[in-house]
Amino acid sequence: MSGSNSFDPGAARVPGGPAADPVALTVHTGPTPVLPAAPRSRGRLTALLVLLACAAPVIVSYFTYYVVRPAGRSNYATLIDPPRVLPADMALRDLAGQAVAPASLKGQWLLVVVAGGDCDRRCEARLYEQRQLREMTGRERQRIDRVWLVTDDAPLRAPIATALTTGEAPATVLRAPREAVQAWLAADDGRALEDHLFLVDPMGQWMMRAPAALEPKRFHRDVERLLRASAFWDRPGREH
Repeated sequence: MSGSNSFDPGAARVPGGPAADPVALTVHTGPTPVLPAAPRSRGRLTALLVLLACAAPVIVSYFTYYVVRPAGRSNYATLIDPPRVLPADMALRDLAGQAVAPASLKGQWLLVVVAGGDCDRRCEARLYEQRQLREMTGRERQRIDRVWLVTDDAPLRAPIATALTTGEAPATVLRAPREAVQAWLAADDGRALEDHLFLVDPMGQWMMRAPAALEPKRFHRDVERLLRASAFWDRPGREH
């Protein structure tokens, strides 16, 4: 048959290859969709903004205290700059000998005393000052914990142990290797750790050392300023 609508088998043959089947259809897989760069970038930016929002209160409070200070104002106690973080591997034990995780101390401001278990008169004076300073902060005292790091295995004298571990707000008494404590805290020149009170912030950073010849009212003013500067991000109670 002739005519323009006639099918010519030869016309569907590819030179050098098999004849094409007019019934067979080739189905091609479509291109894999690729997310545009903009949404991915926005996701990273959102995560970064959330992180900054969480950290900003802490950063601002420390910037306010350390940098934006009223002219002529000086600290009575020694600021530790940069602050020293409580070592995560410090071997702490309670009085029953059970291991205590250093991270469990975070979440509160800490007034720390360092002394041996026999607790001489110097130790007694530091423990008394520690208690009085906490009480001097009034309603803010719930944001402060008292900690005694006992740097030997000597038994605690019964009256002291009872006074520290009973009452409305008992102190936290932990044994710690002296070498480990000395690697974290440091005394003033010519002094020993037992001569000072140490202030640790709720993130576990040692950031202030009281003078050995302590004037409680002056040190209290330093502590009070820190509590005010951190009031909008720090709340009473340990983080668990």
